[in-house]
Amino acid sequence: MSFSLFRFGVAAALLLIGIGTAHADNVTAAYKEGGKYFTEDDIPTYKVGEDGTIDWLTYSGFRRYHSECHVCHGPEGEGSSYAPALKKSAIDMDYYAFVDVVVNGRKKVDASHNSVMPAFGENPNVMCYLNDIYVYLKARGMEVVPRGRPKKKEPKSDEIREEENACLGL
Repeated sequence: MSFSLFRFGVAAALLLIGIGTAHADNVTAAYKEGGKYFTEDDIPTYKVGEDGTIDWLTYSGFRRYHSECHVCHGPEGEGSSYAPALKKSAIDMDYYAFVDVVVNGRKKVDASHNSVMPAFGENPNVMCYLNDIYVYLKARGMEVVPRGRPKKKEPKSDEIREEENACLGL
């Protein structure tokens, strides 16, 4: 899927489903498809094995978060003096609201707030890995993945590789 097609798909999903209507309160992986895990509500989620092995998207999310998001939001989603803890946001926000904020940005400036989240909808280094970042932050928020680089991970599936390459135009 091309980057533009991916963006169209995200926008269409937001319009069809409605932002805020599908909550990701249930984080339990109900099924696996193409190397990715989903809740019974079809929301991307993480999977951590008994031995601590994490799914590929969570591992990729760690890498992508630390290449694009941690500068403002702090390492491991812990927050900073500059921006809030995203591991908490991933728990408090439903998936579609999270996508909306990342794609479109958000500005909250008034007498008691001064926060501006830039829009990343044109950044393929974020958009092609948006679900990865989300599941990583969800796993951090649920405290099932500790701080630091994950030690064990599932292999990257061919389906994930193909989707990534298509999104990046490779």
